Amino acid sequence: MSNVPEIFGSMVFSEAVMQARLPHATYKEVVQAIRQGKRLTPEIATVVATAMKNWAVEKGATHFTHWFQPMTGVTAEKHDAFVHPTGDGRAIMEFSGKELIQGEPDASSFPSGGLRATFEARGYTAWDPTSYAFVKDGVLYIPTAFVSYTGEALDKKTPLLRSMQALNKQAMRILRLFGDTQTQAVRATAGAEQEYFLVDKSVYDKRKDLIYTGRTLFGARPPKGQEMEDHYFGAIKPRVAAFMKELNDELWKLGVVAKTEHNEVAPAQHELAPLFSTVNIAADHNQLTMELMKTVAKRHGMECLLHEKPFAGVNGSGKHNNWSISTDTGENLLEPGDTPAENAQFLLFLCAVLKAVNEYQDLLRISVASAGNDHRLGANEAPPAIMSVYVGDELEGVLKAIMSGEKFAGGGKELFKVGVSVLPRFSKDATDRNRTSSFAFTGNKFEFRSPGSSQSISEANIVLNTAVAEELRRFADRLEAADDFDADLHDLIEQTVKENIRIVFNGDGYDESWVEEAKRRGLLNLRTTPEALPHYLAEKNIQLFEGNKVFTETEMRARYEIMQENYAKTIRIEAMTTSDMVRKDILPAVSAYGGMLAKTLAAKKMVEGVDSSYEQSALKRLCELTAMTSKAADALDEYIMQSASITGCEDLSCFCRDKIFATMSELRIYVDEMETITSAKYWPYPTYGEMLFSVR
Repeated sequence: MSNVPEIFGSMVFSEAVMQARLPHATYKEVVQAIRQGKRLTPEIATVVATAMKNWAVEKGATHFTHWFQPMTGVTAEKHDAFVHPTGDGRAIMEFSGKELIQGEPDASSFPSGGLRATFEARGYTAWDPTSYAFVKDGVLYIPTAFVSYTGEALDKKTPLLRSMQALNKQAMRILRLFGDTQTQAVRATAGAEQEYFLVDKSVYDKRKDLIYTGRTLFGARPPKGQEMEDHYFGAIKPRVAAFMKELNDELWKLGVVAKTEHNEVAPAQHELAPLFSTVNIAADHNQLTMELMKTVAKRHGMECLLHEKPFAGVNGSGKHNNWSISTDTGENLLEPGDTPAENAQFLLFLCAVLKAVNEYQDLLRISVASAGNDHRLGANEAPPAIMSVYVGDELEGVLKAIMSGEKFAGGGKELFKVGVSVLPRFSKDATDRNRTSSFAFTGNKFEFRSPGSSQSISEANIVLNTAVAEELRRFADRLEAADDFDADLHDLIEQTVKENIRIVFNGDGYDESWVEEAKRRGLLNLRTTPEALPHYLAEKNIQLFEGNKVFTETEMRARYEIMQENYAKTIRIEAMTTSDMVRKDILPAVSAYGGMLAKTLAAKKMVEGVDSSYEQSALKRLCELTAMTSKAADALDEYIMQSASITGCEDLSCFCRDKIFATMSELRIYVDEMETITSAKYWPYPTYGEMLFSVR
């Protein structure tokens, strides 16, 4: 059994470690930097660096790295040794304050959207003291931001920190208006529920599509999938339980509060959920979680699949981003209390969120846009591409009462009755949980269910933080100029609810009628990434990010280019993998099986009275399917070649969706049918059944 209190955070240069190892004055400076955003001096950094190095060496570290999050969607690191020669044939371990504060990785080979040319290699990493350093695999990891030589953000952490700063500034203005003089900082918090699949490595290694793209490009449905709902919350298999135990241990050592684990809906699918952290730490921890899931799975002879839709026909994987706002005094600003209708401060913050989601629904959709997530949104395990807010019956009643000017008649905790006398009675939550809603209020936080399982949560939280900060800024401007604060506050809440009620939807997001209802309300339904991305550069969105100093217009245009390129590159890689599998493996295998059928058919025809209808029917259909497959593969190859000459990024992504992806989908229909007819002896790849039920 793991001694959790002993191992938890044991590999983290945490506040407790700093308090024990730093001079008291230095420790106070660092704490102020963490809690209040105060800048650290080079002198303080030098003292911290020495203590950090000594601690890391004791933990077995020989190298350090500035750990950053470029626009690739994964993390990046360059390892440097602590070792310094003394000149007499010996060496000492050194680490300076300058090395702690700043690094210089090559910036030319990371996606930059044109901000950096190939010959312009210099970029900088800058220490983020608000996210603790840690030791992993004998290396001291220092969480950092990543910027270009000319100062533009090249990563996901820098704008996330900027958005946190914007939210803090505007939320503090609101709190002061309500007479709060104790709070010194407001922070957005997040907890990312991570879904994933585990398959045996032996079957993974035989699937080119999983290796190259992370998802299966072909595969007929198995006899059994998730129809029986027997995997969800079911008993965890010993092999998976062993993986989960080691994963927990590794995460706990790094201070990641892995809290909940269970089987998800689809066979071979699972979920891990942590406790809340401030959003920048939550983003760092989620990147660590994904990395360790893959590493630990390999040690158990498995592969962890983080793609949003690795298998067609069964649930895909998301990453539910549970977002809230809290003060440094411990108050959750989205906690409605027992009487939310009378909690004006809560209602104002709620209004800011509703207005933010309504006005910037396009940005929220873009924050979760990817080729992988397009497969998942709108399916049975994910909300639709339409952004809406679920608030539950009680809060909906409060909002309706505000709109009508009537007193809210509900409220109070209702006891849950189950009709069994021996069971205790307990209070019902103020809201149910709506898994079809993209943005659902769940008691004292909002669950943004749209992010995909492989995505960084930084993008979604950048939008949420900035959009809510903007609405709070507008509220504060109005209320600070009010002659009668209470009267103007009442009018502001009523006006905001009336103008933004269209974004509130408590019904079934999967029902076809919601698509029409959303259209009548004027809500966007951006079903694919190429549909969504052009909205990113809308004037209102540029004003939002520039006004809150989160992005410059130049940075936004660069990110727009990167998002378009990522979509097109993903589709092209999938297309080339599709062509490779069809031409080198599938068609030859089916042709060989067809040859065997032809020989059998010919032999049977030589025997009078022998029924050869099976061979004749199967051979006829396989010949039809191989002809259609070959023709579609030719068309796919032609489209791949044509795409190489398309220069405009928007034109290219639309071409990839309309021509390349559409042809891949057509090919899949033919190939999946061939799989159901072809003998298992001839079929070149592990089937869905073999993959989904490979971990026993």
